[in-house]
Amino acid sequence: MSEERFSGIPLLGEAFPELEVNTTHGKMKLPEEYKGEWFVLFSHPADFTPVCTTEFVAFAKRNDDFEALDTKLIGLSIDQVFSHIKWVEWIKDNLGVDIPFPVIADDMGNVARALGMVHPGKGTNTVRAVFIVDPDGNLRLMIYYPQEVGRQVDEILRALKALQISDKYKVALPENWPNNGLIGEKVIIPPAGDVKTAEERKTEAEGYDWWFRFKELDS
Repeated sequence: MSEERFSGIPLLGEAFPELEVNTTHGKMKLPEEYKGEWFVLFSHPADFTPVCTTEFVAFAKRNDDFEALDTKLIGLSIDQVFSHIKWVEWIKDNLGVDIPFPVIADDMGNVARALGMVHPGKGTNTVRAVFIVDPDGNLRLMIYYPQEVGRQVDEILRALKALQISDKYKVALPENWPNNGLIGEKVIIPPAGDVKTAEERKTEAEGYDWWFRFKELDS
């Protein structure tokens, strides 16, 4: 890894680091465990903390939505596995929510360091990182939140679906798709790479100019 790179922070489009992890569902190898599927790995600062608990409940309640997109969830924090197990039990007993996905016990911090989850300016626990990995094991999206700000699971689902649609239809997705203020649920056609294609785009697709053309998803 280049010295010019931020230590431990992977880059979009790179292969997700090969990691052996201990989880509440047993030992796993990433990304091999989810080969052929998408997966979302998300870190939380610590077990038995209020914001993290609200996030785990939200992820659990939307687990079927991720499954519908052929995507698995996996959590992580720098805690031992028995702490994870007890916390998962607490959530079920006190909040009535089953946590269906595994949680990585990164008590040595090796995974957190490999993925740039520990930011010295925010303490020694992991920040709230999110990594979306595609079926080929490539990192496609990452988001970092500070410990004091909880994530929005709907946004992670939206971004995941947008990535899958972009791959399938070779289009780009606008701000807040499918509820964009300019073009609604329409998708953006990649800009033309030559004069001839630019002229053709003016008649083949709706848009504001040759470089800003869009269409219905199924057209």
